[in-house]
This record gives sequence, C-alpha cells and structure tokens, in this order.
Amino acid sequence: MRSSDLPQRISRRLLQDIASGGLQTGQHLGAQQLADRYGVSRTPIREALNLLEQRGFLQRQENRGFFVGELDPDVVAEVLEQQPEQDQSPYHRLADDWLRGELPEEVTEQFLRQRYDWSKACTSEVLVRATREGWVERKEGYGWRFLPVANTPEAFDEIYRFRMAIEPAAMLEPSFELNRGVLTELRRTQEGMLEMDFSSVPAETLLQNGSVFHEEVIKFSGNPFFLVSLQRVNRMRRLMEYRADVNHDRLIEQCTEHIEILDLLEAGDNLGASHRMRRHLSSALKRKSPLAWSWAADAN
Repeated sequence: MRSSDLPQRISRRLLQDIASGGLQTGQHLGAQQLADRYGVSRTPIREALNLLEQRGFLQRQENRGFFVGELDPDVVAEVLEQQPEQDQSPYHRLADDWLRGELPEEVTEQFLRQRYDWSKACTSEVLVRATREGWVERKEGYGWRFLPVANTPEAFDEIYRFRMAIEPAAMLEPSFELNRGVLTELRRTQEGMLEMDFSSVPAETLLQNGSVFHEEVIKFSGNPFFLVSLQRVNRMRRLMEYRADVNHDRLIEQCTEHIEILDLLEAGDNLGASHRMRRHLSSALKRKSPLAWSWAADAN
C-alpha cells in the first residue's frame, strides 16, 4: 500500500460512517478522535479531512476544526459507488492470514515488511489498528504477539452462549440505571440502519454499530465486570464476523430486535427486556453459526 493510498481509504471510511449514521450532520471531527477510531496516526487523518472538505462533504471552521456538513444521502451513496473498496487492505490481509493459521504467534516488523512487501509506515499503521482492535500486542522489548481470536465454529458458538448468560443478567442488576441520552442515540442509530443502503457500508462498520449497541446497554448495569467481559469477547469474534457476507434481511431483523429491546427498557420493563435480549442472542447464534462454519471450511 502506498502511503498516499491511506488518506483516500480513510476518507472513504469517513463517508461510509456518515452514510451508516455513525457520524452525524454537524458533528465535530477531531483528528485524535478519528485516529483512535480507525487505528492510524493523525497525519493521514488530517489529509483525509482536507480531501473531504475540498469536495464539500465537511465544513472547516476557523480555530474549531472540521464538522460534518449537510449531505444528500443519495450523493454520498453515488460517490461511494464510484470509489469501490480495494479488494483487500493490508489490515485485512494480515487478519486473514492470522485466522488461517499462516502466521507464527510472534513476529517482528521486519518479518511483516518482507512477507507482505509493506513500507515501514504501512506496517506500523496495520499493527496500531490491530492492537487497538485487541488481537495484537507489543512484546516487552522487541516484536509483536498475536492474541487468541475466535477462529473456529466451536469458539464462535461458545462466545454467543457466554453472551446469552451475561447480557440478559446485566439488565437485572440492582445497580441498573438507564441513561436516556444514550438510549436516544442508540435508537437513532438503529433506526438509521433500517433506512441505509447496506451495499455502501463495509461489514466492519455494521458490526461496530451492533457491538456499540450491546456494550452501551450492558453498561447501564453499573457493573464494570459485565462490560469488560463483553468487550473482550467482542474483540475475539470481530475478525471472523468481518468475513461474513452482509445479509440485508438479517440486518433488518437484528435492528428491529434492538429497537424492541430499547422500547422495553424505556418502558421500565427490565425483565421483559432481559428475556428479549436472550431470545435475540439465541436467534443471532442460529443465524450466524452457519456463516462461521462456511468460512472455516473455506479457510482450511
């Protein structure tokens, strides 16, 4: 990947997040905030912001930075169609090879640069993002270590059964307290997904929207151990779910069920929301397990 390609890819990701509702009209876009979001340094972020500002998608305010402008969803969708995603980014190539067991558990940056013919900057950006998403860590002293992920159907199923145990239970915690502002934002995102063109949004963005929903809801429990546990298993399943084909009907069903859970919570029916969450996760396990088995068969 040429270093000049990275701002173009990030500008596309920004447009995709705008289209998916992850970034809202009028929202301030801080360079460090976006660097954390996409797992890159601030330099390509600033270049991407400048690119989008030149094309009229962002507004720059003196001494305040960049803000999402008033955009026509049809125009955004048309631009995304005219700029197709690269077949496979360096990040996804590394992830695929790790899932397939084609990499040693510990590597050096020099090893990765030679294996993939990457520049030093590209290698660093990929490792920073993988570290942020929780499946790579820097070793003490020298080198990098890959961390366990759900790369078998059995592990994938175990994660969902674990989630079926903790997420419904979290809603019944005595310390559970609903944050109305967060609930409103979750509802807005889920309702926005029902109206979006899924073909213009990458699977990882759709997965992130789902993860945020579940992590924000479990955070209402007031018990940090529930949240930490869910974040950990979400990181472990993320790579395999990136590989799943986006299914419009499944996403519609998922978003509809999320909204039903929010309705119950807003009505103060935590017990009903708990039962609905368990049914939701059980249905998701049945829907997604075949995808995991299919991917595993292709990968082996």
